[in-house]
Amino acid sequence: MVNRFNYKNEQRRVWVANASFKSMKLSFIVQSWRGRCTAACRQTSLKYFFPILILISFVAVLLVDSFTPASAQLPRQEIRGVWMTTNDFDTLKSRAKVQDAVSELRRLNFNTIYPVVWNSGYVMYPSDIAQRAGIQPFVYKGLDGHDILEDLITQAHHKGLLVIPWFEFGFMAPPTSELALNYPDWFTQKRDGSQTSISAGGEVMWLNPFHQQVQEFITNLVLETVTQYDADGIQFDDHMSLPYEFGYDQYTIALYTQETNNPPPSNPQDEAWVQWRADKITAFMVQLNQAVKQRKPQAIFSVAPNYYDFAYKFHLQDWLSWMRQNIVDELIVQVYRPNLQSFVGYISRPEIQEAQQIIPTGIGIMTGLRNNPVSMQQIKSQVRAVQERGLGVSFFYYESLWNDALEPLNERQAGFETLFPSPALRAKNE
Repeated sequence: MVNRFNYKNEQRRVWVANASFKSMKLSFIVQSWRGRCTAACRQTSLKYFFPILILISFVAVLLVDSFTPASAQLPRQEIRGVWMTTNDFDTLKSRAKVQDAVSELRRLNFNTIYPVVWNSGYVMYPSDIAQRAGIQPFVYKGLDGHDILEDLITQAHHKGLLVIPWFEFGFMAPPTSELALNYPDWFTQKRDGSQTSISAGGEVMWLNPFHQQVQEFITNLVLETVTQYDADGIQFDDHMSLPYEFGYDQYTIALYTQETNNPPPSNPQDEAWVQWRADKITAFMVQLNQAVKQRKPQAIFSVAPNYYDFAYKFHLQDWLSWMRQNIVDELIVQVYRPNLQSFVGYISRPEIQEAQQIIPTGIGIMTGLRNNPVSMQQIKSQVRAVQERGLGVSFFYYESLWNDALEPLNERQAGFETLFPSPALRAKNE
């Protein structure tokens, strides 16, 4: 990506050089003309040439002003998104409610929807890959038995919104899932042999991201999603990772020992051990990106992690390296903090500033949970801070935009009307 823009910048420098040479030639011609033409001739000719020279000068100024450095020429599509989770299933299963939701989001100048397609070890669409793995192929159906993802994409595209399916659980799966029960060797463990951790999704096990069969399974699901649907991309969040305590299964121990001639350190936060596992996840993400782009070159490869220090140290998710290797097309950093000063500190971090010089970059803002509503005042202040820094935004999650809120519905919607006063539709990735 960087090389492509540098090439364009080099072309501009060549143009300017050529323009300067042409200007020198024009100066020489004018001087020669002055020598041959009489005073009366020059006065008459200038009458005709003067307006043309003014026009040429004006156009030249516009052209030169447009030749800004390559970094300033990168796309700055503002993200105005919302995640649709399993908590939004009452909306997703109804064609009429989806139509109302899409129309309302379009009216309020949103431009992107991130619907969940991978959660709790199950997919949200009819999947041959899941069926062959012995997983229920179609858990969530519409009221009339329709494909909810296909319906959402169709209706959203009709209104000019992008739809980027979201692999919410990443490498996570509940211990009671068919995936965990059918493929115990696919899961990793802690040094003490325990296999679960507590997450926002409850008690979960972790697929081994270093295991070849796990990588193939996730890759096949992702490719199926981008191929089977007219989706605008695919998104992975903070769970496309591994908590630092994990990686002490037999498969990973053997792989690490083979590559380093040493067993894994007993300290799960050992610097080299952390980096080795993080690098392995990065290598898989590079391969996954290549597979997606080969299947659908225009697909947006979206990442929505936690802030970098936490993501790397505690979840082995080196998304900054992913971005620097040009496999991330857009970045949305989750910053779910009620305190405005703390919120501003996280959205002002240097890695976010670095990202927004390269790709569309946004901040994930919490709009509420069923048991923890968020005020419209907090939402407004955080959106204002984000916009002041030239960043986009995505809200978690759709249902909490209007419902389970502290304010009445009409007051809540009126508040969102002030956030995006003008449209900012996003072009499809090219």
